Amino acid sequence: MTKKNITKIEISKILSQRTGLSLLYSKKILNDLIQIIIKQVKNNNLILKNIGTFKIISKNERIGRNPKTKEEFLIKKRKTISFISSKNLSKIINQ
Repeated sequence: MTKKNITKIEISKILSQRTGLSLLYSKKILNDLIQIIIKQVKNNNLILKNIGTFKIISKNERIGRNPKTKEEFLIKKRKTISFISSKNLSKIINQ
């Protein structure tokens, strides 16, 4: 089994084919959806019913090491996004 990443263009093409909308309009819908998700996650956690939850996790500053050279360096304080799938989505995937 090979791993294939899907691009925004491919999603737009699929959306266009399934709905009958133009490709340009499908791209606009997808970009607007992504901007809404980003804005909501920045403000607080985003819960999408029957899909999952996006959360912002704050990570503290720490020391990391290059495994090859054993050289130490500082990993700065940062925020990351975590996604936890809903039980319904997990159930569908496992069927």
